[in-house]
Amino acid sequence: VEVFADQGLVDIVGEGFDAGIRLGEMIAQDMVAVRLTPPFSVVIVASPAYVGRHGRPSSVADLANHNCIGYRLVRSGALYRWDLIEDGKDIAMETRGSVVVTDSLAAIDLALAGVGLAYVFEPLARADLAAGRLVQVLPQTAIEEPGLFLYFPRRASMAPKLRAFIDTAQEIGRASLRTPGRVA
Repeated sequence: VEVFADQGLVDIVGEGFDAGIRLGEMIAQDMVAVRLTPPFSVVIVASPAYVGRHGRPSSVADLANHNCIGYRLVRSGALYRWDLIEDGKDIAMETRGSVVVTDSLAAIDLALAGVGLAYVFEPLARADLAAGRLVQVLPQTAIEEPGLFLYFPRRASMAPKLRAFIDTAQEIGRASLRTPGRVA
């Protein structure tokens, strides 16, 4: 098994991959999708120390007064806008801050260090939230994602190597949900 990690949207067929992992809403209709995780929220988190020093934002507008850890989209180079819910509507919020990352775990590490607010998949922060090392802010703004799916072209679905990988990936996904931590 060779794992190639790229958080950009890759054409798996065009680039010669057997399968990929994506959020369910981002999979082309002609692909077979196998669920790896249940749906999950995307949350804004901070360390208790950061909240103690800078206060807890009480609205989306308050994010302008906070150090928001940015996320750079590797393929396009753009800064990701935080997808939030405000007054029942989906919005894409531009944020500002002193740090930009290309990896969600780096954002969590910076949040743990008290640098600022991080926008991350809840399963990645679950253990730190449960232990009180991070707190969720603006929970009413959290969006729900459909979960992660392994996807592949229909013609590849009968290949023994892919079938073995699918079975293993599903078992790892189930195990990670039983043991909260940094595996989504």
